[in-house]
Amino acid sequence: MAAIYSLYVINKSGGLIFYKDYGSKGRMDTNDSLRVASLWHSMHAISQQLSPTTGCTGIELLEADTFDLHCFQSLTGTKFFVVCEPGTQNMEDLLKAVYELYTDYVLKNPFYEMEMPIRCELFDINLTRAIQKDRVALLGR
Repeated sequence: MAAIYSLYVINKSGGLIFYKDYGSKGRMDTNDSLRVASLWHSMHAISQQLSPTTGCTGIELLEADTFDLHCFQSLTGTKFFVVCEPGTQNMEDLLKAVYELYTDYVLKNPFYEMEMPIRCELFDINLTRAIQKDRVALLGR
């Protein structure tokens, strides 16, 4: 079964505003997740500047031997990225669904302050449902 290891949301300044671990083998502590988010933000920004093509938006997929990292950047600069098993399909669709949940339950929340960590129960509940739905869809393939 294709597994999703973890999900990150990074604000446009590179700060980690949401992290969720989905049972990866080596669970990370808070400092490690902050380092990963900061490193990815920096690599994403550098890749935009070093790209030989104009209009490059940065790295969208990083493939390694033991994991894949899929990234979606919104127009506001907020980055959503998921770490999953190598070869996992349709992660772009999942990331766009997470972005829709973010806009519906976080940005429309009158108590949420922009660029701050996400503490929204409805977002968490619906995110869990979306991840479970995606896992079930992957099992059916």
